Amino acid sequence: MALFDRHEWFSNIKGDTLSGIVVALALIPEAIAFSIIAGVDPKVGLYASFCIAVIIAFAGGRPGMISAATGAMALLMVTLVREHGLEYLFAATLLTGVVQIAVGYLKLAELMRFVSRSVVTGFVNALAILIFMAQLPELTGVTWHVYAMTAAGLGIIYLFPYLPLVGKSLPSPLVCIVVLTIVYLVSGMEIRTVGDMGALPDTLPVFLWPDVPLNLETLSIILPYALMLAVVGLLESMMTATIVDDMTDTPSDKNRECKGQGLANIGAGLMGGMAGCAMIGQSVINVTSGGRGRLSTFIAGALLLVMVVFLSDWVSQIPMAALVAVMIMVSIGTFDWGSIRNLKSHPLSTNAVMLATVAVTVGTHNLALGVFAGVLLAAVFFANKVSKLLVVESERDEASGVRRYRVSGQIFFVSTQRFIAAFDFKEGCEHVVIDLTQAHFWDITAVQALDRAVAKFRLAGTQVEVVGLNAASATIIDRFANPDAASASGGH
Repeated sequence: MALFDRHEWFSNIKGDTLSGIVVALALIPEAIAFSIIAGVDPKVGLYASFCIAVIIAFAGGRPGMISAATGAMALLMVTLVREHGLEYLFAATLLTGVVQIAVGYLKLAELMRFVSRSVVTGFVNALAILIFMAQLPELTGVTWHVYAMTAAGLGIIYLFPYLPLVGKSLPSPLVCIVVLTIVYLVSGMEIRTVGDMGALPDTLPVFLWPDVPLNLETLSIILPYALMLAVVGLLESMMTATIVDDMTDTPSDKNRECKGQGLANIGAGLMGGMAGCAMIGQSVINVTSGGRGRLSTFIAGALLLVMVVFLSDWVSQIPMAALVAVMIMVSIGTFDWGSIRNLKSHPLSTNAVMLATVAVTVGTHNLALGVFAGVLLAAVFFANKVSKLLVVESERDEASGVRRYRVSGQIFFVSTQRFIAAFDFKEGCEHVVIDLTQAHFWDITAVQALDRAVAKFRLAGTQVEVVGLNAASATIIDRFANPDAASASGGH
């Protein structure tokens, strides 16, 4: 894929421009909040969001997806900043980028194939819940004005698109922010604004090499954090890319996205910013507001910097209630409501994976742990299901006294007990044939199960013949079975 594709940039100029403005406005309070979580100055998160969004617009593999400073990444930085300081955070951010670029070149994004649809659904629902929960502090212990403004904002967001002539021409979240800001300025009501979140920077970012010693001690400090940041960042970015793929019905280049995230984080680290990744909430805002191309991501990042540096007096007047309304809209739109209706019709294992992903993610506020739990549970259910497909049939030739066992299915660590239990070692036959033509041995545990079966038959004085092994199964048995069992399989 070319670095600059004209269609990806200029096929949707109006939609990308308007959606980019909405995203830029919504990014400001979140970048400040994530900076506070990480224990750094607000400008660190704002500079990071600018650098990451602008760079990923060129280098990313998913047009229309928004990347910036995120809460999931900020949580991983707290200890590093507290114990070693801001300069080590910049160094860890650079190393995070290097690791992510390596992952992209190694094409490890292909591992996303192991994430099932039920895990993705659980991830989406958990994120929707977390986005809503993040708005609760702005709705707790406040005056009625905040609730009225938030309700009015939601009304504008959902009703404005139905207005004749103008309803479809402007993104309703942008209209919500503009209208509520005007209402706040005219009324003079006392409610929280963006300016109350923290001081906005008044200068442009400058090139900054981390002031840390370049030695093994520094590497030992930042490497664990860089690896965690790289994994969580790529995991959240890959999941977000999958969701945007579904929303837009277009493909993305996951390996290019890994490399793009790495370049973006290196850029952020060199400009005084913290590490970041794709943001599902902002990406959903972008897509639902009409953004489809790379121009929307670029405008979101560039306009963010312009607004906080040159228009800070105006931006600081935006009421938080307007942005809360936008994020509640994102939460409602992100949640997969169909997954609730499907609980009755979907298999129990599918529902369990989805609910476990939601529970772990919401309980820990760690997206990586939630996805890991979902993938692990899905793998367990899959292995259990495949193990039950193992069938062992037997018949005895009364004339010759030979008992033939026909084994069909997959023999691996989960199904070995069923495999062993299918044989009658006390029957007293002189000759037993184990026909494995329709079976496949996958691991050492399966080989050991065959060893045990052969040994038990021989202990009972029965001659054993193993036949029908396919080439792959024969290879693993020849390598790992004990010599006696291997000799019994000589008929393969």
